[in-house]
Amino acid sequence: MITDERIASFINSFNSDYDDTVTAIRKEAEDGGVPIIRKEAGEFIKLLLMIKKPKRILEIGTAVGFSAIFMSRFLVDGGHITTIENYEKRIVAARKNIKMAGAEDAITLLEGDANDILDELSGSYDMIFMDAAKGQYGSFFEKSVRLLEKDGILLCDNVLQDGDVLESRYAVTRRNRTIHSRMRAYLYDIKHHPELETAILNIGDGMSLSIRK
Repeated sequence: MITDERIASFINSFNSDYDDTVTAIRKEAEDGGVPIIRKEAGEFIKLLLMIKKPKRILEIGTAVGFSAIFMSRFLVDGGHITTIENYEKRIVAARKNIKMAGAEDAITLLEGDANDILDELSGSYDMIFMDAAKGQYGSFFEKSVRLLEKDGILLCDNVLQDGDVLESRYAVTRRNRTIHSRMRAYLYDIKHHPELETAILNIGDGMSLSIRK
């Protein structure tokens, strides 16, 4: 984590996951080593939902369904989340968790490669949350902008990669160099995209927040 651990722990001592079911899903994910949104990122997302009041949310990267379920707790009446996941084991876990959370009416889980599914989606979304394979953010990003309505929010998690994105590529382990270079290119592109106004935020593991002009 980039933020000092003591500061993060202090801040998170005031935060909660909304209800016992969401907390239980978080604990199971963390115990199993499944990456999910950090508590401070969740608090930020909750406030965005309460301010923006989106009715159509697209999530790229369901994992075990934690963030979709968390967001569903703060949807306005008639709001809906469409979420995409490609990994079969996590799809099974996500469906189980969505059912356990009583969120089946609020969440639609699409199975398959996000690059393919994004090409097939139509209509527009007033919020898109990207939390998937970091090396694919660049390709997901261009396809997501097409689906984002005017004044819509594009929120991306883990963009600072525990601080590695700041380092020279030679200071990053060889297996992570491709992801490192792609993320740096992605951050440049999203900051210079003519249709977006973007801020890069030091929340959790780094988030980018873009508004479509």
